[in-house]
Amino acid sequence: MKNKVIKAISLLLIPALLFGLLTPALAESTTMWISQSRSDIPIIRISGDGEKLVDENGEKVFHYKDILSLFKKYTDDEDGTKKILEAVNNVLLPWFTNGLLFNNWQPFYDNLQKEVGDMFEHSLLDADGNPQYGTGIRPERAEKMEKTRHNDQGWIDWGTPESEKYYVQDRYWFYYDWRLDPLETAEDFKLFIDDILASTGCSQAGIIATCLGTNVVTAYLALYPDHAAAHIRGIAFDGSVAGGAEMLSEPISGKFNVDLAAINRTLYDCDGIGLFSVDEFINLTLEMADRSGFDEAMLAFPRYVLYPVLFKGITSALALSTFYTWPNYWACVSKEDYPYAMEYVFGPEGSEKRAEYAGLIEKIENYNTLVRQRVPEILQSAVDSGIHFGVVSKYGFQILPVCKTNDLVSDQFASVGRSSFGATVSTIYKDLPDEYLAAQREAGLGDYLSPDGQIDASTCLFPESTWFIKNSNHSNWSDWELRLLYDIASSKEQVTVENGCWPSRFVVYSYTDPDERTGGEIEAMSAENCDTEHWEANVEADRPANFFVRLRITLIAWVNWNKALFQKIFK
Repeated sequence: MKNKVIKAISLLLIPALLFGLLTPALAESTTMWISQSRSDIPIIRISGDGEKLVDENGEKVFHYKDILSLFKKYTDDEDGTKKILEAVNNVLLPWFTNGLLFNNWQPFYDNLQKEVGDMFEHSLLDADGNPQYGTGIRPERAEKMEKTRHNDQGWIDWGTPESEKYYVQDRYWFYYDWRLDPLETAEDFKLFIDDILASTGCSQAGIIATCLGTNVVTAYLALYPDHAAAHIRGIAFDGSVAGGAEMLSEPISGKFNVDLAAINRTLYDCDGIGLFSVDEFINLTLEMADRSGFDEAMLAFPRYVLYPVLFKGITSALALSTFYTWPNYWACVSKEDYPYAMEYVFGPEGSEKRAEYAGLIEKIENYNTLVRQRVPEILQSAVDSGIHFGVVSKYGFQILPVCKTNDLVSDQFASVGRSSFGATVSTIYKDLPDEYLAAQREAGLGDYLSPDGQIDASTCLFPESTWFIKNSNHSNWSDWELRLLYDIASSKEQVTVENGCWPSRFVVYSYTDPDERTGGEIEAMSAENCDTEHWEANVEADRPANFFVRLRITLIAWVNWNKALFQKIFK
């Protein structure tokens, strides 16, 4: 009985689970190289959503990454099982009695939002986009930040005169509630910079931003361009989402797609980066279902009958009961997807939800006007004012499988085109056309082409200061990335591909100990070492040209699955 309950509620929550599956975590502590590196200015670091949030009692706020442990908690005792049964009943009852019988789906949407929202309750912001229940960053983090911003303790004595002191690179962390409006956080970020400069006596600082932190820094540049020009020497972005991130942008803007091949690739990626391991039989089962078209038959009714009728309502209910009361996640919605996302989540102009969430919408709209629509302009203005700027873009992984464009070359979270601010890229199925590559080489742009044929960096906003690292996913910030980021943020000259510490514009990352996934090295990408994917993207198998091709690949999938089943039974 318990298994059936878990399966039922999992089906209701699968979009939410998939949204959060690959959310980036805070980078691990830096290496000996970083602690010994020298900077004559303080380097301020701002990360994404890895920082733990707590309520007014100091208890950890429930996070979507905890959802599996929540299921375990509920099903380990009778009272918990009863709660799940009540939740499922509250959602399914209006589905049948109001929806299917009378085509009135609103009670179903309302109950879905309420039941899912109850699990996420303390992490949700209110209808004005403000924290509830006293939630925010941990008190010890706030205390540490206060101590850092008012005490000159961030430098080390290298036996040099006082005028040549060097600042510890990993000291100046800006901790913040990553759910909040980036424009509001940008105000606190500016004050933090001022305090650091005052306490250290420096006239300039550098900034390293990753993931959601890039939204805050871009908002800071939009609000305080003169302050940045006067006080910031260099800014380094890694895993940027300031230009949008498909993982958070597409599922709420009508670009939702269930793709078994993509789900399979994601599972292989998770195994490859050590997130969790999946029995090979599961992979072969998904492959068999995909190749045989079994998934099409299973999903035909919901996809072609219910989907057009219900998708907007379900999208809105799941969005507002999980992540989309958080303005900083809205900042990851691309400029192209934004108007569709607003309609899917809040309904058309004049809707009840538009009125209910007017305060939140105002914050989202302000960011849209001041930042989202102007990201390239904001960054270019910063560079024109004398600020050094550099970007690290990562790839080699499957993008979130519920996204329509899940075959884009990506870091799991955002496509390379977005995280690099404009690189021309291929899909995972097909490299850039030979004719295109030949024309670019003829035009003298061969150095901007990746050896794997997937990226043309010449179209980036800053092609001379954008680097690409393959086989390092969004959640992993390797020592080599940190080394380059610190150079960009602290150097007295603009760091470029020509004078940077990396051996090439395109590099490949590999673990020193693959079994333990510890350490790591980079080497210049070549045609020989560039195939790092944990799966093979087979366009013929995933997108068969005709019936006979599909029949052949279906038979192969069935044979492989039966062999695996036989081995599993008699193992």
